[in-house]
Amino acid sequence: MTTSTSARVWLEATRPKTLPAAVAPVVVGTALAAQVDRLDPLAAGLCLLFALLIQIGTNFANDYYDFVKGADTPERVGPRRAVAAGLIAPPAMRRAMVTVLAAAFLLGLSLVAWGGPWLIPIGVVSVLCAVAYTGGPYPLGYNGLGDVFVFVFFGPVAVGVTYYVQAGGLSPIALGVSVPIGLLAANILVLNNYRDVETDSKAGKRTTVVRFGRGFAQVQFAGAWLIALILPAVVAVQLSSAWLLLPALLAPVGWRQFRRLRESESPSELIVLLGEAGKLLGLYALLTAAGLWLAR
Repeated sequence: MTTSTSARVWLEATRPKTLPAAVAPVVVGTALAAQVDRLDPLAAGLCLLFALLIQIGTNFANDYYDFVKGADTPERVGPRRAVAAGLIAPPAMRRAMVTVLAAAFLLGLSLVAWGGPWLIPIGVVSVLCAVAYTGGPYPLGYNGLGDVFVFVFFGPVAVGVTYYVQAGGLSPIALGVSVPIGLLAANILVLNNYRDVETDSKAGKRTTVVRFGRGFAQVQFAGAWLIALILPAVVAVQLSSAWLLLPALLAPVGWRQFRRLRESESPSELIVLLGEAGKLLGLYALLTAAGLWLAR
């Protein structure tokens, strides 16, 4: 394998389509800090790097552990997994996972200068959950808790910590803007699990879609979008600014994505939709951030 090919394989293994889930909460948390005139570009940049490394480390762990546990079989239809495809040896992926997550933790330690030592337990839990998502004795993703993990860590935790290290405190508004981000990030996982429901079931991976069926997943997907459209109105009232309603512009796009999910007949349709859901999360975060900035 040439150097350029190897680089492309590793880049693909980071799963770029999922990275908006890491960027979105930092963008929103930083915009909220700017809204109260407490923007700190250095702290925001460190939060962004930490979030990206945790996301990439989680993806590497998922690639490795799904192969070890037999979830990535030839029957699976979706973006190729580097270990299962024989492009990266399992020990190499395991080393990469450890390296990236260790780098994330060490980088996160620098944020103690802004947020205090209580951030250390959050960093430890973030790293442990990145591995426990598909690894360990009780993998979250294999026991129907993946959605909860994504919602909590890519919503309230990521937005709240990003805001806290810059503003020096917490705010009820942070919860209001973080919940939609967490829910829409979880929708990316819903699409992924919706596509893989048959192979996940055979491998004993008890995702929420496997446990409760595709109908439940459709309701979960639509409910997340409904809440994501309602909460900006609540925040708009709290801040007395209609600018916070900007995310409502995405309502037609969210509706179209739900219809495509409900009417999908092939995994290839869901692969495309997953990428678009990631982009839509990024756009939602940008509109939320713009609303917070304009509400200053």
